[in-house]
Amino acid sequence: MPIPIVNSIASWFLKKRFHQIDLFLKYPIEVQEELLFNLLQKAKYTELGQQYDFGNIRTYRDFAARVPVTTYEESEPRIERARKGESNIFWPTPIKWFAKSSGTTNAKSKFIPVTNDSLENCHYAASKDLLCMYLNNNPDAQLFLGKSLRLGGSKQLYEENGTVFGDLSAILIDNMPFWAEYSSTPSNEVSLMGDWETKMQAIVNETIKENVTSLAGVPSWMLVLLNQVMETTGRKTLFEVWPNLEVYFHGGVNFDPYIDQYNKLLPKDNFRYYEIYNASEGFFAIQDRNENKELLLMLDYGIFYEFIPMDTYGSPTEKVIPLSEVVEGKNYAIVITTNAGLWRYKIGDTVRFTSVNPYRIKVTGRTKHYINVFGEELIIENAEAALRKVSQLTNAEIVDYTAAPIFMNGREKGAHEWIIEFKNPPEDLNNFTKLLDVALQEVNSDYEAKRFNNTTLNAPKIHHARENLFYDWLKYKNKLGGQHKVPRLSNKRDLLEELLLLNRRD
Repeated sequence: MPIPIVNSIASWFLKKRFHQIDLFLKYPIEVQEELLFNLLQKAKYTELGQQYDFGNIRTYRDFAARVPVTTYEESEPRIERARKGESNIFWPTPIKWFAKSSGTTNAKSKFIPVTNDSLENCHYAASKDLLCMYLNNNPDAQLFLGKSLRLGGSKQLYEENGTVFGDLSAILIDNMPFWAEYSSTPSNEVSLMGDWETKMQAIVNETIKENVTSLAGVPSWMLVLLNQVMETTGRKTLFEVWPNLEVYFHGGVNFDPYIDQYNKLLPKDNFRYYEIYNASEGFFAIQDRNENKELLLMLDYGIFYEFIPMDTYGSPTEKVIPLSEVVEGKNYAIVITTNAGLWRYKIGDTVRFTSVNPYRIKVTGRTKHYINVFGEELIIENAEAALRKVSQLTNAEIVDYTAAPIFMNGREKGAHEWIIEFKNPPEDLNNFTKLLDVALQEVNSDYEAKRFNNTTLNAPKIHHARENLFYDWLKYKNKLGGQHKVPRLSNKRDLLEELLLLNRRD
């Protein structure tokens, strides 16, 4: 089918959808409140709905006062019952799918319910919106002349009761409509292979023969795949393999540490990068403009949003607020109520609003992934901004990293200890360390105050990790591929000590 006809058909769907998007842009609070009461109405006869009397909730304040905010650990007993075949616990329709996500505080995996409603009205709806927005911004796009290279996870069957669990990407692949499967590569058979390392080469072998026009996947793992493509083909750039490649849709981790490496593989000024914000719990936001990485919060996917200001998070004065009360420039933890049966659920992510008309956000980190042992409040956004700046100054390229505190010991002051794996290391690691210290002070005034005259914090300490250290650690933990990623910052030293030990052994 000629590209103008394909884009015309897409434009027709686009105009219809843009009317709905325009509705939540103009009336965001009203759309969110209507959505909340639709969720309450649908679930009022469930076990949870009966417990909290959903049918008699009339206002948001009533909902907030009656239904408690929960974590995965608190929700797990109900989710486990659903996994064992019980129904109508927290959502009225049967739940077959559970997205297996990374470990919680007790190091177990999370199993997030995925309902038919969330598949169709959230995850797949978002995929269509992403394409619509991209085509609207790029009318000459030729995506549909080729295929999208998707990089997903693998699935396993929970055989005792017929429910299925696996990476969210695998669940989406297994349920995707035929037209989406036709326009994607690799095949479902290869995409759902269990052994990650075998699958990676199988993906390379299959996709290098295709006309790939777009990429979709987590930046860290996509980079591993693309480097394997280059090694297998012996080409210098990806455009020698896929000359019509025009866009990379990415999410899952901050893209900033990887952008320089992608630019070397994709050396075209007009190549597009589009960011998304999704998780096992839902699809939340989409980049809706070409050159602006701010993400439009999607308000009609069956997800009702609340937020906790991070300056009160985890404290006796913790406060939960609706969307109508957020302000620009402040860090918030996200609380969601969804059409997958999650009620006032802390997902563990933090965001900062860059705009409230419309509501646009930037993902800033995780509620558990930060360092605040000495009052420095170092978050992932700070760390990655500083690392990006110093990498550019020193011509270094970073593969992965993590950092943790060095605790005070008697008269010895604290510090931050980093282990960084470089693709292209700096010539002088000591100079890199000094520049990183300065850059962190520039982006974080609390860190600057603690470092002033070594008042509380000594200078940071950086270890140069051997090649493939983080990959080997993930492999040892059986966390290769999918949505698995290395925690960047922590208030504890457990991960850092494991990596340092593994680094010394080799």
